[in-house]
Amino acid sequence: MKYCAFLRGVNVKGTNMKMADVCQVFKDSGMENVSSILASGNIVFSSKKNADELKQILEKAMSDYFSYEAFLFVKSQEETENFWKGNPFEKNDELHIYSFVGNDGIEKVLMKEFENALKSENEKGEIVNNIFYWQVSKGNTLDSTFGKILGKKSLKDQFTSRNINTFEKILKKMN
Repeated sequence: MKYCAFLRGVNVKGTNMKMADVCQVFKDSGMENVSSILASGNIVFSSKKNADELKQILEKAMSDYFSYEAFLFVKSQEETENFWKGNPFEKNDELHIYSFVGNDGIEKVLMKEFENALKSENEKGEIVNNIFYWQVSKGNTLDSTFGKILGKKSLKDQFTSRNINTFEKILKKMN
């Protein structure tokens, strides 16, 4: 079974790690056909175990090896494809589109936060098939009210986000 692990908080705020080291931790934990996509913590691999087991095994291995509290989300190839296919927004060079990978129900929490946030021009949020998508003008990601909410400590182990283009690169590697 092919999976993608989406690591949270990799190579930001002092949590720096080489993807080669991350891949080695995955291999040492019994994963096969391990490779990384970009330096933002996207690891494609194969395993016979289920996603819940893999999350526990890999979070512990990553935490032990890198001495930090690891959070990651494991999605099957089919689930990973859904993030790409469900994108409700039209591609536009002036905009970023993000998709959020996380715990069950996180899309509702994110939508509530988004609805309560001040919006900039072209900023939109939408849920498609239990996945939250966010469109924001390039250069406004971290400055937007919603972007600042995403850094709340209370949400840190609930989700991670990726630019929609990252899913395209991941899927090319999985196929």
